Amino acid sequence: MHRKQLSFSLYLNYFVHGIGIIILTQNMLALSQHWHSPLATVSYVISGIGIGRFIAYFILGNLSDRFGRKIFVNLGMISYLIFFLGMAFVTNIKIAYFLAILAGIANSALDAGTYTTFLEMGGNQGSANVLLKAFISSGEFLLPLVVAMIEAQKMWYGWSFILAAIILVINLVLLNRQKFPPRNQASEREANIIQQISPIKKILASIGLSGYGYTSMALMILYTQWISLFATKTFHFNSVLAHWLLSLYSIGSISGVIIIFILLKRTVAETKILIFMNVGSLLALLIICYSQLAGLSMLAAFVFGFTAAGGVLQVGLNLFVKLYPQIKGRITGIYFTFGSLASFTIPLITGWLSQQSIAQAMRFDLVIGLVGLLLISITSWAVYTPSSLNQERKRINQIDQHIIHLLNQRFDTVKTIGNLKQQQQLPILDQERENDILNLVAQKSCHPEHTQYMQIIYQSIMANSRAYQHKNHSDKENVNND
Repeated sequence: MHRKQLSFSLYLNYFVHGIGIIILTQNMLALSQHWHSPLATVSYVISGIGIGRFIAYFILGNLSDRFGRKIFVNLGMISYLIFFLGMAFVTNIKIAYFLAILAGIANSALDAGTYTTFLEMGGNQGSANVLLKAFISSGEFLLPLVVAMIEAQKMWYGWSFILAAIILVINLVLLNRQKFPPRNQASEREANIIQQISPIKKILASIGLSGYGYTSMALMILYTQWISLFATKTFHFNSVLAHWLLSLYSIGSISGVIIIFILLKRTVAETKILIFMNVGSLLALLIICYSQLAGLSMLAAFVFGFTAAGGVLQVGLNLFVKLYPQIKGRITGIYFTFGSLASFTIPLITGWLSQQSIAQAMRFDLVIGLVGLLLISITSWAVYTPSSLNQERKRINQIDQHIIHLLNQRFDTVKTIGNLKQQQQLPILDQERENDILNLVAQKSCHPEHTQYMQIIYQSIMANSRAYQHKNHSDKENVNND
């Protein structure tokens, strides 16, 4: 398995998925004219995407556990390919609605195959899931620019669909050269931790995380739907400032993805990230909903994007899947089914609240944020397992296995370097090189208090490497003398 090549193809799918999320809304006027129908009809067709997601998530998640991830990643890509090519030419509204449902199914199939694959690659691939959000955002950022260029050049609207289809065709070839990791594997350490959680607590955590799948999605949907109108109608901000509150939210979202990715790489616990981010998003939302100071609202919009839309949805999924490592696909399906439910219910609820006032519709997001924080707090309590000496020693054993493997690779490379030095008649000791390595250890060390001890370890490694090179030289000389 070529991890980097497989990861590239999976990420490229989500760049295209970002295009697919907004391509119908970006081409609403062109589609309306092409179909000879009002904009309301186009909006009706767009609703089919949500239906496709809702009906497919749980089914495809379960099937991916049984038949493997690669099949469903391919299913998602082929479904999206049919959607893009079909939408570029279709004139029949019923067929267009079917294609929109197919796009929702494509989204579900990609999620069922991709999130699980990253978790099954080994290492700390939960952080890789968070980066999917960044690629989605990249697609959402690029498409409006492409559509604007097409409109400015008075070109056929369908080129934006064809562009996405071309990327998918190329990626289908790249992806199917790759081998996927074995499905539903769990590390010994994860299995030990899960065994320490009582059945009641596991049920509580499952309910909490399922509910969080709903609230985390609802929080973002409500904000993006109502923030501009709320700012102009309630606080009488001008149109430019009102739209800036949405743009700053998007900038904060991308920033949050980067920070959460780094935190997960450094093995910060998912529960800590979720608690911190949910508290932060609730405080930022409180300022947005009640502060009439433009500068403070702009700062809060950035913070809200950072904390609510920076990858916490994916972090919640990572935590949920860890509870059930043998049915990763099913859990992914359950989690995102609740998320897709939010896309149906939030517009209905806020539409009813907006009849009373826009402010009530927007401030309902505070209720959602509070419920989300409560659900994550319950989950964090339920999954908490105190450390034991035996558990931590098992963790050390697992780390040592990785270190031993890397040291074997290092000594193989040391032997090669020793042979090259002998051929070039260079001394085995290169003090400048060893000083550079010790300086590099100091630079790369994440914890300053560890640095001096790590440098001592590396001095020992280098001393034994020199001894190994000396032995190899002596063995060669003895063979030559014989």
